[in-house]
Amino acid sequence: MLRYLPFLLVLALWIYAFIDVLNTPENEVRHLPKVVWVIIVLLFGEVLIGPIAWFAAGRPRKAVAGGPAEGRSGSGWVAPDDNPDFLKSLKEENKKDESLLKDWEADLRRREDELKRRESGDEEK
Repeated sequence: MLRYLPFLLVLALWIYAFIDVLNTPENEVRHLPKVVWVIIVLLFGEVLIGPIAWFAAGRPRKAVAGGPAEGRSGSGWVAPDDNPDFLKSLKEENKKDESLLKDWEADLRRREDELKRRESGDEEK
């Protein structure tokens, strides 16, 4: 069983690298066109040169927290409590909810007044 383990690990890495190349957008692939990376991973995957080359040179790098990408505007994910557009949308929703609540309260008062008038009219008869 253990004699198959190296083969299975190489196969798993080969498949992972191939799927990773296919799922990476064309504009994020580094150094070579995506088609060339697919061919390299497929042809040299059995000896691990293709997948290792992909992970070392072709795969897009992820931005590190505190790195240069963090200071740029419009890049990366922003927490909701730091996002001014999100906070503005919350204020707008809050105003809509408040106006809706005021309308409901006014309607409720009107209905209560109608019921009181009906009840007082029934008592007179």
